[in-house]
Amino acid sequence: MANRAVGAHPLTSPELAVGPALAAQPPAKPEFLIKDSTSQWADRTFQFAMLACGLTVLLLVYLIIYELTTKGTLARHAFGWRFFFQSDWDPVNDRYGALSFVYGTIVSSLLALLIAVPLAIGVAVFITEMSPRWLRTPLAFTTELLAAIPSVIYGLWAIFVLVPLLRQSVQPWLARYLGWTGLVEGPPYGIGMLAAGVILAIMIVPIISSIAREVMTAVPQQQREAVLALGATRWEMIRMGVLGNARAGIWGGIILGLGRALGETMAVTMVIGNRPEIAKSLFAPGYTMASVIANEFSEASGELYLSSLVEVGLALFLVTIVVNVLAQLLVWSVTRGTPARSHV
Repeated sequence: MANRAVGAHPLTSPELAVGPALAAQPPAKPEFLIKDSTSQWADRTFQFAMLACGLTVLLLVYLIIYELTTKGTLARHAFGWRFFFQSDWDPVNDRYGALSFVYGTIVSSLLALLIAVPLAIGVAVFITEMSPRWLRTPLAFTTELLAAIPSVIYGLWAIFVLVPLLRQSVQPWLARYLGWTGLVEGPPYGIGMLAAGVILAIMIVPIISSIAREVMTAVPQQQREAVLALGATRWEMIRMGVLGNARAGIWGGIILGLGRALGETMAVTMVIGNRPEIAKSLFAPGYTMASVIANEFSEASGELYLSSLVEVGLALFLVTIVVNVLAQLLVWSVTRGTPARSHV
């Protein structure tokens, strides 16, 4: 107190006068946050590279649509919309119609869904809700492994195993007991629409099953506990608490499997018979939009012939895009980015 000047106030002393000025200055950034010109250039380069990667995907889709649209102009001018509503396919006389291919694609894909959907959903329910822990991972891995098998391997297996089985056992039995429907009549060749539908069903089971598992896993555990607390059985809990809440996502997986079935080429080409006709019986040979392109593109010598095949490819491409977009929207409506969780 004795050393302080008389009349001096603590707030007006020279030592403290600079305090507010220093407090008003922003704190200095750490050295590792100060960006030099080199790091800024690296950031811009990285941003440009990632933007280029994203735009490349859009550019590829645009180029595919542009090329298919351009090459199919001749067929559109020659036939118009009649191209998809007439079944004549006569390269010798330059008369082309894609109705038989559209019919074969739709029938084989719907038959595949009819077989694959119950099996795929059953596998998904067992893995997520009922499987013991030691079996869950191997079973899920084996199911997903089916999606990694090349389609030509499925085709070879179908020729040597599935077709003889259908010809000797399955088709005679179906004709004996269900022949009155008209859907399973005629000589049992083995190769035909039924074989194509069965092999497609095997190929789309992993897709539908994996999507169904994902959306069922995204259902909160509280939903299961709430249904069980109300006195429901385990089956009622799965039916109402799990499948009920995951319904939209499961439909998305089914439509995604449909998109795979619509565009499958090699395995179907090897077992469907490749005959451009519309037959009621599933035993009869058929043709799909993907199969006709794979089989006849190398033989298309005339401009109209080639343009007709490209027009079939454009229709198949657009249908596949629409189906996949619809499936992704349905799956997103359930998951909404929810990370996968496992249940005991």
